[in-house]
Amino acid sequence: MPAVMDDIDVEQEEPLPVDRNGRRFQSEEDQPDDDGRKPGCCERFHQTVSKWMLPEDLHSTYMERANCCPPPIFIILISIGELAVFIYYAVWKPQKQWVTLEEGIWNSPLAYKPERRQEAWRFISYMFVHAGVAHIVSNLLMQLLLGIPLELVHKGFEVGMVYLSGVLAGSLASSIFDPLSALVGASGGVYAIMGGFFMNAVVNFREMIPLLGVFRIAAAVMIIVADFGFAFYRRFISNEDGLKVSFVAHFGGIVAGMTIGYVFFSAYNTKLLKDPRFWLCIAGYIAFLIFAVVFNILLSPAP
Repeated sequence: MPAVMDDIDVEQEEPLPVDRNGRRFQSEEDQPDDDGRKPGCCERFHQTVSKWMLPEDLHSTYMERANCCPPPIFIILISIGELAVFIYYAVWKPQKQWVTLEEGIWNSPLAYKPERRQEAWRFISYMFVHAGVAHIVSNLLMQLLLGIPLELVHKGFEVGMVYLSGVLAGSLASSIFDPLSALVGASGGVYAIMGGFFMNAVVNFREMIPLLGVFRIAAAVMIIVADFGFAFYRRFISNEDGLKVSFVAHFGGIVAGMTIGYVFFSAYNTKLLKDPRFWLCIAGYIAFLIFAVVFNILLSPAP
């Protein structure tokens, strides 16, 4: 009997599956997963978010930090504000129809109008005013669909900076390249989020589930092409009376998203201040800002 025991290398044996009290499990089904409990609804939701937004090697890191404190408050508050302003102009201001609002929004102190560009707040506040039901519904759907998962991963500061940089870049680009057109809607901010989301999907494509990566990129491209086409039609082909609405804000927003948004949304596990891409994008954005201000003061053909 002792000879038999000597032939067994105890160090090579698998440890017995036991519970916290030292009792052996009767079968594999009795053994708990990791911490002994099944993931709850919140954990399953965060697992889905991590698979949708992050490459595979960052899933575990995200799950260690994942929580809803703070909740995705920025994108929710912005959406509520935009909806509240739309309801105000659709209900309390005299309008013939909700589908396309008329004089109420164009006379609003929030809308961007080239002849009132000295009122600097209009370069940002125009995002709260929308031209009709289709306009606000499409913007709200896109920014909630993309903004909430992004804010769960990157928190409100990053998403807020990208969104507002797209809004400002959109109005400034419109004032330069389409200086005689008015501007309403949050498309600049929405396109900034979409541009960052798109670049993140392209750069991390190999590290993500292939089918999911293809779906993300294809969905973003289809939405961008459709929206650009509609905006182009409304600006140059439609014979509707009244002020022409610029579509250049879409370009400004998506460029901001594909630069600043890409840096913010791809640097999940690194310090932004130590990332040279961050400073390069900031320098480029500030240079564009200075040029746009000088253009609007000295060179713009708008009254």
